[in-house]
Amino acid sequence: MIYIDPPYNTGNDFVYNDNFTMESDLFSEVSGEKDEVGNRMVVNSDSNGRYHTDWLNMMYPRLKVSRDLLTEDGLIFISIDDNEVSNLKKICDEIYGTSNFLTCITRSTGTPTGGGFEGLVNEIDYILVYAKDSKNAIINGLPMDEDSASIYDQQDEYGRFLTRSLRRTGGEDRREDRPTMYYAIKDPEGNDVYPKGPTGYDSRWICGKEKYENLVKNHLIAWKKVTVDGQSKWQVYQKFYIEGRTKAPGNLWIDVEGNKKATREVRDLFDSKKLFDYPKPLGVIKKILTIGSEKDCLVLDFFSGSATTAHSVLQYNVENNCNINYIMVQLPEKISEETEAYKEGYKTIPEIGKERIRRAAAKIKSEMEAEGKDTSKMDFGFRVLKLDSSNMKDVYYTPQETSLDTLFTDNVKEDRTAEDLLFQVMPKCDLMLSEKIVKENIKGKEVYFVKDNYLAACFDKDLTDEVITEIAKRQPFHFVMREGGAAQDSVLDNFEQLFRTYSPGTKCMVI
Repeated sequence: MIYIDPPYNTGNDFVYNDNFTMESDLFSEVSGEKDEVGNRMVVNSDSNGRYHTDWLNMMYPRLKVSRDLLTEDGLIFISIDDNEVSNLKKICDEIYGTSNFLTCITRSTGTPTGGGFEGLVNEIDYILVYAKDSKNAIINGLPMDEDSASIYDQQDEYGRFLTRSLRRTGGEDRREDRPTMYYAIKDPEGNDVYPKGPTGYDSRWICGKEKYENLVKNHLIAWKKVTVDGQSKWQVYQKFYIEGRTKAPGNLWIDVEGNKKATREVRDLFDSKKLFDYPKPLGVIKKILTIGSEKDCLVLDFFSGSATTAHSVLQYNVENNCNINYIMVQLPEKISEETEAYKEGYKTIPEIGKERIRRAAAKIKSEMEAEGKDTSKMDFGFRVLKLDSSNMKDVYYTPQETSLDTLFTDNVKEDRTAEDLLFQVMPKCDLMLSEKIVKENIKGKEVYFVKDNYLAACFDKDLTDEVITEIAKRQPFHFVMREGGAAQDSVLDNFEQLFRTYSPGTKCMVI
């Protein structure tokens, strides 16, 4: 499942990477901001002639990638407001297909804001919902609330239930409409009963005879004595028990928490300090999780902001005994020096998000322990990865440019750590970046074991045959070392032979 709450493009909330539309002199007049690799970061003002275009250019490629990332039964939920909802729907129709548009949810924000017209306020926003493939989409029902459950007004030894007439009512209720559903059944006194319409015409039951017999077998048929035209007679009904039933989700959400509650939720975690504007309420995301996720699924949010989605997943897992994992993605957008967040020491939005996850996890764990619940099997941790340039020097990728002067230089950049190299090779070994990593010391060298013994990697220098031999005896599926890691040239010559001796099935790689 994917949930995103992208910038609404209201004229001051959208900062985008502009590397093609402005000359440097004009840029310096508009903004002095640059990201960490020197790209210009520009506020998308509504006076900009490309106001909607720039926003759509930012959204389009991300949504294209999002479709590729969804499973065949996956859903994407996108929060948006009036300003761009029509444009967003157009590009989603193009990317996902109009047949995969499921609905547009209208949500009460609980916070009246200016709507752009004198005398009118805006009290709603929207959530567009698309499926990767509507034929395969999994959409879960919502738990029964008391109002919905009130119609289950009868009780027997099997539970609480409601009844509906076994005779078909409304359109297509005549015998000739479904002849196989016209047959006799026995009432409690052993008499034959046929489906008859209000005026005495031959009607039909809602099911065929075989299904009716299964309903009887499973205690799902109820008989009631009723008075019709002064005569007492038996009428037959089907039972519907409340147990296990859910409510089909609608597209008008007026029963969820508003935006003020979301602001309080963040304040409560950060000692009553307002560190983030416009977070989404936890209740909204948890309702989305109920509809669109499964017990052990993966949830992606690539406009993470204050990490509301991660916080919601943590709470949802505890409340519903699930093991949903999350991936949060957020650009390192700088925080204004005038804000309370900056004064508290946060320099970028991801720093707030990371701290929120830490505090939310600690709070949830503490509450569980106070209630006497076992937290030993709950995973409250998370791993932070940052997109960066290659770990390897240019010579690694352009060997034709290598000279005698550079032939024997190290191919790894000087500022890169062993963990940097490890995360480079994990995807090459078909490993997720979230896999368990254990670091061990083998004869004075640091060796990483990923996913138990699936990958062994050592990026230290001065590796000897003895170190390689000890690793080979562990028989990992993959082994990786750096090209400049061998103590002597003979180690590079021998290490494959050592693995053939002790672990012939290991796939070896040198980077």
